[in-house]
Amino acid sequence: MRDENCIFCKIIAGEIPSRTIYEDEDFKVILDANPASKGHALILPKEHCANIYEISEELLSKAVKLAKKLAAHMTKLLNCDGFNLLQNNGEVAGQTVFHFHMHLIPRYVGMKNKDLLNWTHEEFTDSEQDEICEKLKMNS
Repeated sequence: MRDENCIFCKIIAGEIPSRTIYEDEDFKVILDANPASKGHALILPKEHCANIYEISEELLSKAVKLAKKLAAHMTKLLNCDGFNLLQNNGEVAGQTVFHFHMHLIPRYVGMKNKDLLNWTHEEFTDSEQDEICEKLKMNS
């Protein structure tokens, strides 16, 4: 199922360009366009569901397994010092795009964004983002 008005559905369909680091039959994983840290990525289910209340338990289980796999992969390649998995549900909880997604946020000693609930976006050039994307690409 797809929502024609959903930006993530449009990214998944290839209508909006993204920096994809992983894709399989159920998910597309992209670098966040407004990252909180180097390598900040989003796990997007290809099936549209607005939040954790709507996603099937089977798909949610696959998302968590994928998050674990990607966190290990990203930690190794980016040499980060820690890792956050973040998932928001509802506007009051910080959700701004109403398509279930999980944030994969590498954490580094000394980084400016210590408070993930009130982070400011870090700036990376297109070439830096492209380099990070190529480094993190992973086969399904």
